[in-house]
Amino acid sequence: MISTQYFIFFFFFFFSFASSHDTSIIFTTLGRSTYAFDIFALPTTHPQTEFQLTDGNSVNFNGHFPATLPPSLLSRLPDDDSVNSGKLPFHLIYVTERNGTHHVFYDAVFHGVGERRAILEFPPQTESTRVQVPLVGFEQSGGRVSMKDKPSLSGEFLIYVSTHEDSGVPRTSWAAVYSTHLGSGLTRRLTPKGVADFSPAVSPSGVWTAVASYGEKGWSGEVEELATDIYVFMTRDGSGRVKVVEHGGWPIWADEYTLYFHRRCDDGWWSVFKAVLPKSGELSVDSISTQRVTPPGLHVFTPASSPANKNLIAVATRRAGSEYRHIELFDVVSKKFTEITRPVSPHAHHLNPFFSPDSSWVGYHKCRGSGNGRGSDTLLLENLRNPLPGISLFRIDGSFPSFSPNGDRIAYVRLPGLYVVNYDGSGLRKISSRTAFSTAWDPKRKGVIYTSFGPTFASESTEVDIISINVDDEELSYKQMTIGGQNNAFPSPSPDGKWIVFRSGRSGHKNLYIMDALEGEVGGLRRLTEGPWTDTMCNWSPDGEWIAFASDRENPGSGSFEMYMIHPNGTGLKKVIQSGTGGRTNHPYFSPDGKYIVFTSDYAAVSAEPISNPHHYQPYGDIYVIKSDGSDIRRLTHNSYEDGTPAWGPTFIKPVDVEWPNGGHPCSFEDCHWLNVRPNASVMDASFGLGSAKIECAQ
Repeated sequence: MISTQYFIFFFFFFFSFASSHDTSIIFTTLGRSTYAFDIFALPTTHPQTEFQLTDGNSVNFNGHFPATLPPSLLSRLPDDDSVNSGKLPFHLIYVTERNGTHHVFYDAVFHGVGERRAILEFPPQTESTRVQVPLVGFEQSGGRVSMKDKPSLSGEFLIYVSTHEDSGVPRTSWAAVYSTHLGSGLTRRLTPKGVADFSPAVSPSGVWTAVASYGEKGWSGEVEELATDIYVFMTRDGSGRVKVVEHGGWPIWADEYTLYFHRRCDDGWWSVFKAVLPKSGELSVDSISTQRVTPPGLHVFTPASSPANKNLIAVATRRAGSEYRHIELFDVVSKKFTEITRPVSPHAHHLNPFFSPDSSWVGYHKCRGSGNGRGSDTLLLENLRNPLPGISLFRIDGSFPSFSPNGDRIAYVRLPGLYVVNYDGSGLRKISSRTAFSTAWDPKRKGVIYTSFGPTFASESTEVDIISINVDDEELSYKQMTIGGQNNAFPSPSPDGKWIVFRSGRSGHKNLYIMDALEGEVGGLRRLTEGPWTDTMCNWSPDGEWIAFASDRENPGSGSFEMYMIHPNGTGLKKVIQSGTGGRTNHPYFSPDGKYIVFTSDYAAVSAEPISNPHHYQPYGDIYVIKSDGSDIRRLTHNSYEDGTPAWGPTFIKPVDVEWPNGGHPCSFEDCHWLNVRPNASVMDASFGLGSAKIECAQ
């Protein structure tokens, strides 16, 4: 049931954003457009054929096989003889990103026992092959957009992570663990206020839940291994919370007194550890015995325990010299690995394993490829549910998008390459093959786009120049606007079309300058900001009165950026927002009426353990909107990816997905780059137990 507070919230913001209605916001998520994930399973003995368990709709990941089903789900199964006729079902709980937001679904997937074919090869889906039940999502979170993650079922209760409650503190994660009763829909927060929890795991009895958590210390900007500890608490209400392990993540229960978890060791390798809890007496870090169970010489992480054998775990691995993440079984007594996915699917990444209740199957998620006759699943524009009324929200399969003045066309880059496309996906054109970043349309001269040619994230002296291109000219006439190539980038024209503000490193520091929009800097140039810091990512307001930009001037070179505004004459400098101490607030872009600014920020920190996802240089960053006076910040996107480079257009794009006109791109992604580098360890698999690991990882 949606609360009275939500209706008050909705109507307040409906009228607050009324002047920005019938507009659209577009942004990019690095790599996300090609995450065509589905959940698969392989038998733990003699694996030969992968079974695709999810339906190929959107992105499906982080599955869980429940041990038993509560009455509320049993009542949803077909009332026929499917179970007794040899078609035994997989019961699957998982996260899906369909319909513009995160949900947790339950699927009962029926298949022929003993058949050597994958579920994706079945005839079109019917009631006899799949039962699908949405468990929690937009409606169950009080009508609030949020991320959902790591679900598990304990009796009638679904335990999962959600980000639907504002932490109230900048640069603090909104991720918290919740319990929803599937019969009544009653939801309870189990994580204390002011604390963020990740990767929950429920003990076999359902009494305890273990999480990776910062406790009260908070996030300090980690992008590889989070500085979390392991806590346990009572599943029923979150009480009895206690820290049991320092330095660890992704906990999983083997029994009521044994936990496995992962940790990156001082020898550089990710390894799985076992923690044994006392059966009596006080529960604390000092009362817990921990032991490293997987050897150095390979990365081992995201463990799953076998319900049938507490000495058997399924793990994801990255072996030295391997380009792929695979699923393996590991016997903690014999210290032997058994490969599961590599013999069957050697040239694909496989993520986040989980066991069936009888341990005869192990599940995971991976790219689904082009099976089922669907071809590519990538979209040019993916519509997301926007918590702000009257504004459509889209993720584009590209970077640095911008709208034409009337909103009918979008310019974007693909690193490399500059492109233009109509907002409905038609008319796609490649304008340039050069490496470009940031795009902006001239508000007065039809078809003129400004962009920067040259490498991104480069030093002040790097050769980067601003170019204007008339994309309506058959010859695609180019004009170089800046001279000298000293990292000139992020052009933004004034609303009258006379001037361009941009970032340049010509003084030895990246500051803002204004030049003539027709002739470039030879037609007129003046400096707008000056100092030994970086001012960048500038955007001119529609009324011409303000220029918004990101700056690290409070702590130059630190990587921390705040949002500022300044008049074009250099007066009136003011800070709009700061994302806590050391945070990032980047890529500001004014709404068409100039009353709001959309931007990207780490204001809500991280939402999941980075190692459980594909690679993101910055596994944080969501899209926000704020009033231009710095008030009323609102979070638009919720995920564990990297959202960035937003733009705000003057027309309302119908809130439906837009497919690629040419079929798009196949599913692909990069594994975490920091797993590619072989750690400085002289120890390999055969010499487990020796080497230079510090005591923290030796015990």
